[in-house]
Amino acid sequence: MVITGMGIVCPLGHDVGQVWRAVLAGTSGADWIRIFDASTYPTRFDAEVKGFDIRRFVSQAGFHLKGNRGCQFAVAAAAQACRQAGIEIETSRPDDGIDRRRLGIYLGSGEGSVDNETFFDAIARSWDQQTARMDWTRWAKIALRSQDPIHTREQEPHMPSWHIAVLTGARGPARTCLTACAASTQAVGEAMMLIRSGKVDAMISGGCHSMIHPMGVMGFNRLTALSTRNDDPKTASRPFSASRDGFVIGEGAAILVLESLDCALRRGARPLAEIAGYGNSADAFRVTDMHEQGRGPVQAMQAALQDAGLSPDQIDYINAHGTGTIENDQIETLAIKTVFGQRRVPVSSVKGCMGHLIGAAGAAEIVCCVMALQDQVIPPTANLHDQDPRLDLDYVPLRPRPARLINIMKESFGFGGQNNVVIIRRYPS
Repeated sequence: MVITGMGIVCPLGHDVGQVWRAVLAGTSGADWIRIFDASTYPTRFDAEVKGFDIRRFVSQAGFHLKGNRGCQFAVAAAAQACRQAGIEIETSRPDDGIDRRRLGIYLGSGEGSVDNETFFDAIARSWDQQTARMDWTRWAKIALRSQDPIHTREQEPHMPSWHIAVLTGARGPARTCLTACAASTQAVGEAMMLIRSGKVDAMISGGCHSMIHPMGVMGFNRLTALSTRNDDPKTASRPFSASRDGFVIGEGAAILVLESLDCALRRGARPLAEIAGYGNSADAFRVTDMHEQGRGPVQAMQAALQDAGLSPDQIDYINAHGTGTIENDQIETLAIKTVFGQRRVPVSSVKGCMGHLIGAAGAAEIVCCVMALQDQVIPPTANLHDQDPRLDLDYVPLRPRPARLINIMKESFGFGGQNNVVIIRRYPS
């Protein structure tokens, strides 16, 4: 199973080259929240996509202009990926060698924002002060008049897949998973399995998400998961640092075109890398806490290695989940040491640059892994000036490192104990 196309929209830029250059330079995508007024929030900064206009990516933008932020990012990323893979878009009669009945879509995508102003206005106007209760009958009447039905529909997690189906004409399996921060890695892994099964020839896979809205940011603040370093947003995302205090919430989309090698070569598409293995597991533990011994991540890593037919000694670099929360970095480190023993395999997290894209994070980081294989360089962990002395792996701080890379392990772990790991292999040039 090979990757033949990639596209990305994230806080560091709107195409793969721009984003990769920013990652290697350690550029931060963090800044003040501008999507809504967060002046009273414990966290007043994020990593937003800036200067985005979907009309730069597609000619028939009217189909997508009312999509939520995640949908629009996904369409733009899918357009990039398909063009690189030689898959025609926005046409009823494609001539690119792919049977649309055997072209599927599998995304890890999250819910969009509600129509906040009308939603909260209806709540405020429906509060009965005398009984100190909501009058839900009144709320329904107000909301029915004020809520936009298209906006309500577009917040559903499956809508990005619909937009991409319209864009590409794909009529094969269409699947969506929402396994928190592991969603798009799971989507890529399971898309690979669908191709391997022979049910499809190619899959458009990856993820998209934007939780930068009043309820999303407040929810993570209530969980104490976000950094509150309001005095220095640019360096707030500090994976594996002694001074880390939480992640920086981001948004975006990353889309990959996956094909069987036979399909790619038949069409004349250039393989960029191979998806060699996939493993997943559940912690069967708490909702927001990882198991103390990292048993879920360990199992997922071991399963991915077995699926790829590799030993731990054959992994040249680990692209970590690396959120910058106290717990994640500590337990991820323990899990890596459990699987890799005394071997100090290089590890880094690109979330120091782009922030945490939630449902889109894994796919965005897979894009970085493919670029690392192509350029033979390990991306750095930005802002890692003071490595936590309790964390004793090689986290590639601050600067990129040239390396001989053949097999890369990409890890993604989500709330609820969702663990997904893929192994990306260099394709012989």
